[in-house]
Amino acid sequence: MNKLLFFLLICFAATSCVTTSKTTSTAQEVITKIVKDTVYVAEKRKKPKNIILMIGDGMGLTQISAGMYMNNNQLALEKFPVIGLHKCHADNDLITDSAAAATSFASGIKTYNGAIGVDRNKKPVVTILELAEEKGLATGLVATSTIVHATPASFIAHQPQRKMYEEIAADFLTTEVDLFIGGGKKYFDRRVDSRNLLDEFTAKGYQINTFLGKSLEELEMPTANFGYLTADSDPIPVARGRDYLPYASTFSCKFLDKRSPKGFFLMIEGSQIDWGGHANDSDYIITEMLDFNESIENVLEYAKKDGNTLVVITADHETGGYAIQKGSKMGEIKGAFTSDYHTGDLIPVFAYGPGAEAFAGIYENTAIFDKIKEAFGF
Repeated sequence: MNKLLFFLLICFAATSCVTTSKTTSTAQEVITKIVKDTVYVAEKRKKPKNIILMIGDGMGLTQISAGMYMNNNQLALEKFPVIGLHKCHADNDLITDSAAAATSFASGIKTYNGAIGVDRNKKPVVTILELAEEKGLATGLVATSTIVHATPASFIAHQPQRKMYEEIAADFLTTEVDLFIGGGKKYFDRRVDSRNLLDEFTAKGYQINTFLGKSLEELEMPTANFGYLTADSDPIPVARGRDYLPYASTFSCKFLDKRSPKGFFLMIEGSQIDWGGHANDSDYIITEMLDFNESIENVLEYAKKDGNTLVVITADHETGGYAIQKGSKMGEIKGAFTSDYHTGDLIPVFAYGPGAEAFAGIYENTAIFDKIKEAFGF
């Protein structure tokens, strides 16, 4: 880019030496515009300091459409200038699960369904969160599932099967993640091996809080590594009173911003959009979609104010083969399903901020890792 600018500037200078004429003047104007456009593109491609990856589990185009039509025909996703599509298949199956898909996002490899941070041979692979920690960035994980569920687990744990929840919980102690928020308290302090991982976190200097004490909103901003467990097992659906995701999203951005001058990586999952798809429950999908949308609004507001934050939003897969049926109208969706499991649809990707242009086009889900890694300059 520097060589191109130098060449254009030489061309500009050369035209200035020619006897003034209408032709020369026009040439100068053209070159001036090219230089300005080139500088603009270069500035647009500057590297972000922070990257926030938001995953709407099970969120396909129909889930997005239904949320939009039930929200006065608008969603925060409309504010994202760059849109792409990724191919979500697993290594050994056209239909992926969340573990294989999240491992692709986290580590840039295709692997088998059920794999948590391991390749097809069950060998551990380095994740983007681990790379960020090695480079001195702050890191965080937020989910509306248990924090040891497939998607968040794939960024920090290395286990051959996704249901090894206690082993995954123990893996949280091997990588110094700055923040984690999600359910699953019992996997940390009521375990088969009798270990109390919450005590071990406290011994490492973490500030650990749970749903049994103050709510997240009632806590002062922590000054140490922080963990908050929102439920003993799975958090309840938003329709039954769960309300922490939008606040946790803002809280996490502000907290991580103060943790390292080098920047941060944060993964936020709207986990239960997927659960609505498995249940073939259109209302469940929509309420979770709108909760995730509020979280997106909060993150986008932070990114706009910060100016150095790249926000990438996608899904691991679509769930349910969800369709909006005849007879639907604004504010009233008649949904139908082809499956109670995942489907193989292409998945949308939305990007905002410095480096966003890299996420346009159609590519494998492993490219999410490659593009984030390149954006960070790792």
